[in-house]
Amino acid sequence: MGIKSIKQWQIDIHENAKNKGWWENIRPVPELLCLIHSEVSEALEAFRNNDSDNFREEIADIAIRLLDLCEAFHIDLEHEIEKKHKFNQSRSYRHGNKLA
Repeated sequence: MGIKSIKQWQIDIHENAKNKGWWENIRPVPELLCLIHSEVSEALEAFRNNDSDNFREEIADIAIRLLDLCEAFHIDLEHEIEKKHKFNQSRSYRHGNKLA
């Protein structure tokens, strides 16, 4: 099996979520963003606890939740990443000396 595209991951992850009952009703975007945020918080906690295995797992959870949202709402994430990366390449150094 070859490397999956981001789009194929979106499809597979969303199909799995639907098959597991998470999409019996349309889920509101704010709910989905909060779930992504909760995974980010869990990753931060794993990092703080120096738990590299759990940190990697939580990073994967962030991606899974994001890909599920994108497929549900017909967002071509690969296209959006390419477009945003191209824009970021045109920005000035540190976007005008921002601290973070």
